Amino acid sequence: MTTSFGRELARLAASVAIPLAAGAIGSVATARSVTTWYPTLQKASFNPPGWVFAPVWTTLYVMMGIALFLVWRRGLALPLVKTGIVLFAVQMALNTLWSIAFFGMRSPAAGLVVIVLLWVALVLTMITFFRISRAPGLLLVPYFLWVSFATVLNGTLWWLNR
Repeated sequence: MTTSFGRELARLAASVAIPLAAGAIGSVATARSVTTWYPTLQKASFNPPGWVFAPVWTTLYVMMGIALFLVWRRGLALPLVKTGIVLFAVQMALNTLWSIAFFGMRSPAAGLVVIVLLWVALVLTMITFFRISRAPGLLLVPYFLWVSFATVLNGTLWWLNR
C-alpha cells in the first residue's frame, strides 16, 4: 500500500467517522425519550414507524462522510474547501443539537428552531459542496430531503402537542 493511498484511506475513515460520531452523540440524548416520552406524543398520519430512523440515519451519515472526504481531498489550501468544511461542521453540530433539543429537552419547539437552522446550514453546505464538485453536493441531496421531511414532522409534532 502506498503512503498516498494509506493517507487517503485514513482521510475517508475519519470523514465517515465524524458524522457517525455525531449521530452516536445524538442517540445518547434520544435513547431514553424514544421509549418513554416520544410514544406519548400525538403524531401525524405520515409519521414513519420508529424502526425506519436508525437505518436511514446510518446511511445518510455514511453518505455525508463520503461527501466530506471528497471535499477534503480537494485540498485545504483552497478557501472554498475550508468554507465547505466549516459549514459542514456547523450543520453537523446542529444535527447533534437537534437530538438534544427535541429528545433530550423533550421540546418539539426547541427542536423546530434547531432543525430550521440545520436546514439553512445544510443548504449553504450543499451550495458550497456543489461549487467544489458535483459528487459531494449530490451525496447530500438525500440528507437534504430527509431533513426537509424531518422539519415538517417536527413542525407537525409541535403543532399537535402544543
